[in-house]
Amino acid sequence: MLALAAALLLQDGTAVVPPPVVETAPQPAAIPAIADEDMRLFAALNGRKVAGRPVGGPYPTADKILLLNRDRNGHPDIGGSLAMPVRQSLPAPPAGTIAVVRLHQRSETVVPGPTADDLAFVAANRIPLFVIGEWARPAPMWEVAWQGDAVRYRVIGDVGEIGPWQD
Repeated sequence: MLALAAALLLQDGTAVVPPPVVETAPQPAAIPAIADEDMRLFAALNGRKVAGRPVGGPYPTADKILLLNRDRNGHPDIGGSLAMPVRQSLPAPPAGTIAVVRLHQRSETVVPGPTADDLAFVAANRIPLFVIGEWARPAPMWEVAWQGDAVRYRVIGDVGEIGPWQD
């Protein structure tokens, strides 16, 4: 919004118009590279609730995706859910997404953990990704984040306890 300023009249009769004042809208807070503790606990509890549930739609063996954001009171919330074909890279998340949860139907790596696509998603978007494996009970979970100058991941336990970062 542009605020109009009145001209100032000087003693010598000349008018001086001050520069206009431009008001800007407040900028949204930056997305943290590593999820806050409440977001990590929210992802651990709510993401694991989805594990084992059937996927609706045209992809019967799809990965389930939860988009996490904060409600107007600042509490973690699920902003959206969708299904993606297995082994398909995730697109960039919509604006306002603070973290993403991806539930894999089966393990695609020799040692269970995040896939190369998961690591590439975090490297490209610098947004925390929680990976949950639906192939086991309790469902294993990892947090993938941009830390420093690289993508790292760590194990998240059944009730949100964290393990050490790994490359």
